[in-house]
Amino acid sequence: MSAQHPPANSPASTPTGPRSAEPAPTPDGSGAPKVVAEGVLSSLRPDPHGDDGRRPIAWLHISAPGRGTTPTVRSWCSCGRDLFAAGQSRALALITDHVHHRALCTLRVPQEGKAA
Repeated sequence: MSAQHPPANSPASTPTGPRSAEPAPTPDGSGAPKVVAEGVLSSLRPDPHGDDGRRPIAWLHISAPGRGTTPTVRSWCSCGRDLFAAGQSRALALITDHVHHRALCTLRVPQEGKAA
């Protein structure tokens, strides 16, 4: 006589023993979690880099792959600026303009106390 197997689309039977996601009971009967290995902490530590609140506002992407190719520059800013230039003279002009924009952008420079 062959053993009968449940149909392939039926749910598998539920195991009755302890599951691996639950902490195993300690010898004294408590179920307190243990340190996994010596030197390994059992709780999360704060991010060592922290969050100082700074966020990038303006980006400049320069691509100058080498001789005989056209350099390209793209300037982005969170204020809505999105400019692109190709060619050496236009790329250099956009780099200069990006530096000027960073000095004047209202998202980077607080406007309080400035003359209108």
